[in-house]
Amino acid sequence: MEIYFVIGGLSLITGFLSGLLGIGGGIILAPLLLYVPPVFGLEPLGMRDVAGLTIVQGLLACLGGVLVHRKFQFISEKLSLIMGTTIFIAAGIGGAASGFISNEILLFIFACLAFVAAILMITPVRNDSEKPDAARVKFRWKRAVSVASGVGLLGGMVGQGGSFILIPLMSSYVKIPTRIAIGSNLAIVMLSSLAAFISKAATHQIQWLLTIPIVLTVIPFAYLGGYVSSKISVLWLRRILASLIAVAALWMWLSLLR
Repeated sequence: MEIYFVIGGLSLITGFLSGLLGIGGGIILAPLLLYVPPVFGLEPLGMRDVAGLTIVQGLLACLGGVLVHRKFQFISEKLSLIMGTTIFIAAGIGGAASGFISNEILLFIFACLAFVAAILMITPVRNDSEKPDAARVKFRWKRAVSVASGVGLLGGMVGQGGSFILIPLMSSYVKIPTRIAIGSNLAIVMLSSLAAFISKAATHQIQWLLTIPIVLTVIPFAYLGGYVSSKISVLWLRRILASLIAVAALWMWLSLLR
């Protein structure tokens, strides 16, 4: 029974961060699920079980985040449609392929993605508006599709929607304002999370009973996080996200080295 309370508490925290930073939350929840349960004397969860739980959390967190970021008009429908459709297909392929890959390789891929994402988020972005107009956002669709394809494939393999790497690439490579990247990313990753969820469910990679506390906590706290996000400056949003990703990447690499 204790494991349910632990998962519920961790989901509450990551749900809030999902809405705040526009991420599915798996980049934060995964290392917490790996290392926190043993602190309470509980049996540690395997990476494959953690991947299954984080994809459920990511799907629900994106839903809650989309509701509030859409309210503040921080979502580009055109960008979300193009990248969302692409990432849905790519994530489905990656999610199915993960069943044939060892835990160590999955952990290695996860750590590499987190490391790259942290570096990109630290890199300054010029002319990043605090109040961008989503309806006037312009971008190169080829860049958007290439980013969505790569992130979707690798994100699906590690049980993530890929938002932690997608936001930095959207702002630095596709040239999308950070607030629009955060809001649109939730809509995009909701599709990739759905694809990965379907793939993992079909290949029996989800512990359904352990998802109960996630279902109960994630959506309301993701909505709350989205509201708080609209009150924080873009610079601090980038700093917070970079810091959290860096910590998660460090935990992954230490685990691999051990």
